[in-house]
Amino acid sequence: MIMSVMFCCNSSKALSLIILLQVILLLLRSGCGLQGTFPSSIGNLINLLHLDISYNNLKGTLSSSIGNLTELLHLDISYNNFKGTLSSSIGNLNKLLHLDISFNSFEGESLTFIGNLTQLSYLAISNISYFGLNPKSLSWIRSLEKLTHLDFSYNNITGEIPSVFMNLTQLTILYLLDNQLTGPIPSWLTNMNKLSYLSLGSNQLTGHIPLKIGNLTQLKYLSLGANRLEGTIPSSIFELKNLERLYLFLNYLSGTVDLNMFLANLKSLYVLILSSNKLSLLTRTTVNTSQKFIAIGFSSCNLSEFPRFLHNQDQLRSLELSFNKIAGQVPGWFLNVSTNSLEYLNLSSNLLTSFNQNLSILPWVAVTILDLRFNKLQGPLPVPSMSTYSYLVSDNQLIGEISPKICNLYGLHALDLSYNNFTGMLPECLGNFNYSLTILKLQGNNFHGSIPQNFVNQSNLAMIDISNNALQGRIPQSLGNCLKLKFLNVGDNQITDIFPSWLGNLPELEVLILKSNKFYGIIKEPKDGFEFPKLRIIDLSHNRFTGNLPSKYFQNWNAMKNTNASKLVYLEDKLWPNVVPVGTFYGSFDYSLTLSNKGTHMEYQKLSNLMTAIILSNNEFIGEIPTSIANLKGLRTLNLSDNNLEGHIPSSLNNLIMLESLDLSNNKLSGRIPQGTQFTTFNLSSFDGNPGLCGEPLLRKCEKSENSQEEDLHSESLFAFGWKIVLIGYASGTIMGVVLGQIFSIRKQEWLAKTFGLQLKSFERKGRDSN
Repeated sequence: MIMSVMFCCNSSKALSLIILLQVILLLLRSGCGLQGTFPSSIGNLINLLHLDISYNNLKGTLSSSIGNLTELLHLDISYNNFKGTLSSSIGNLNKLLHLDISFNSFEGESLTFIGNLTQLSYLAISNISYFGLNPKSLSWIRSLEKLTHLDFSYNNITGEIPSVFMNLTQLTILYLLDNQLTGPIPSWLTNMNKLSYLSLGSNQLTGHIPLKIGNLTQLKYLSLGANRLEGTIPSSIFELKNLERLYLFLNYLSGTVDLNMFLANLKSLYVLILSSNKLSLLTRTTVNTSQKFIAIGFSSCNLSEFPRFLHNQDQLRSLELSFNKIAGQVPGWFLNVSTNSLEYLNLSSNLLTSFNQNLSILPWVAVTILDLRFNKLQGPLPVPSMSTYSYLVSDNQLIGEISPKICNLYGLHALDLSYNNFTGMLPECLGNFNYSLTILKLQGNNFHGSIPQNFVNQSNLAMIDISNNALQGRIPQSLGNCLKLKFLNVGDNQITDIFPSWLGNLPELEVLILKSNKFYGIIKEPKDGFEFPKLRIIDLSHNRFTGNLPSKYFQNWNAMKNTNASKLVYLEDKLWPNVVPVGTFYGSFDYSLTLSNKGTHMEYQKLSNLMTAIILSNNEFIGEIPTSIANLKGLRTLNLSDNNLEGHIPSSLNNLIMLESLDLSNNKLSGRIPQGTQFTTFNLSSFDGNPGLCGEPLLRKCEKSENSQEEDLHSESLFAFGWKIVLIGYASGTIMGVVLGQIFSIRKQEWLAKTFGLQLKSFERKGRDSN
């Protein structure tokens, strides 16, 4: 054990010395902070029996000399950063009983050499990138007849569940979580009667739950969630007398289910997750039971009241009752449910009106995530415990001022109070009461006064949305301390200020919304060309900006130049801390935004990396449209309407073939409308209100001199690029090519949205739509 401590804590030189000692037994502690590359001289330890370097930060390739350790019984290199092809010399370790190579960056085409390890009882190959992990290339597993534990999770295995697994008759644990498996659950799987843990969740399995599932009498853990299973829950599932955890969420299961069946037959059950199916759950219990649950998931189960069996539950850590029809006041007895243990409580998207006794402080002292969104809660804001990580109460009817007690939540990560009826001034502490606050959403209320002035250094704030209030004053300069800020929306207030160019120093800022305020004056050109390096959405509409358009900004907004994004990613943040309760599936908090275009308000519940927009409409800009806009090759929305712009439309704008929405209406533009590929996709409304414009789609034809002049301008254009059309559309109506993958992917997004109270379509916000 002394040798183990030296290995974990000393330098690489000490490591080499230890290897030279030729120890017979070296037990390496997992998670002890090892870094760097693994020594190739490991192969000198020929008498080594046990090697565990899991949960470290080792990188590089794994030396083939490891194949010299022929006495090795236990090898665990999981949760490191090893890459390259896994050495086939591991196939020499024919005494090996335990092998775990999970969560590394190994890649290759074959792992057939593992088939030589016929003594293995434990094999974990999760989350690696081997192309050969498909049903047709896994025949080598057949020789591992002594396996009791097999984990192939997170590997994108395609096709049906490999039939070669049926030969592994000694298996007690089979994990195939989060792959791309299709087809029905095979009947042979119900013959593997030694299984105690079976995880097939997060695949694309279809058909019914097998009627013979009751044959697996040793099952303690059954996960079939996040698939496409349909039909009713078979009665044979109630024959699994040893079952402790059952996950059936996010499928198409239907029918009426009686909670009494679970309570009467599955006496060992302590996790029951039925959320997001088409089930109707009967919760009027007639069974006397002393069962203590730690996780309950009854989202979208057609409930009309709080299940009474919760009355005696004092050990719950996770409780989800969202997307039901539970109406009225939260009963007093519910406020006593698991007050010392509950960490996750989701009551969102119901018809709740208030808490009994008008509580000012909520009773759950250990709560981490509290989601009360999309109800009809009235009265003042109840304050959760100091342990709260995410507090989400948007879209209710809460009134009054924000209690100063909110400033006691020193570990708060996300605070969403949007779309209520709150009044008063914003507490000054919102800028400095902790360093962990990342999401601050207060839009759609009646707050007045100034924005807090004291945002602190080293702030973690990534999203601030205080739009749709009655805030006044100026943008506080202390926001410059928020170096992690990605999203700032102060739109639809009464802020009076010049353009806050100093925000351009924020290295991560992607979205800046200043619309519908009292901003004024000239937007000065940037000094060094490095301002707003990641900005891709800007809305300055409905203000009093004057002067010329800031052409140098257009030239340097590099994030709007990208046309070749290879992966669709979204602006989002996690809702959960590092440790989550069993049976809890938090999902992410998506950044949302409403953009106005031609009188239409479009609500985007998710903002992808492909969404780009410049909206400068309804100001007093003058001069010509700068040709530098043509640099922004990835621009999809451009709105310069309702200004005093004049001159010709630069023909170079024709190169913006990613452009999906264009509005130049109601200016003083003249000359011919460019007739290239992209401009032909825009209709009359994009150019209307410019008496001097001519050419299609306007009815006014151009005279010959105008045609010649436009041709000369075209020949002088500085931009002549080839483009690929990326079929991605964002509600413009011209291109609708967002590919979200297979139906299952859409279904999973719907479930995440439901689970965390996020809406997937536009909805009215209590009469607070922007003018």
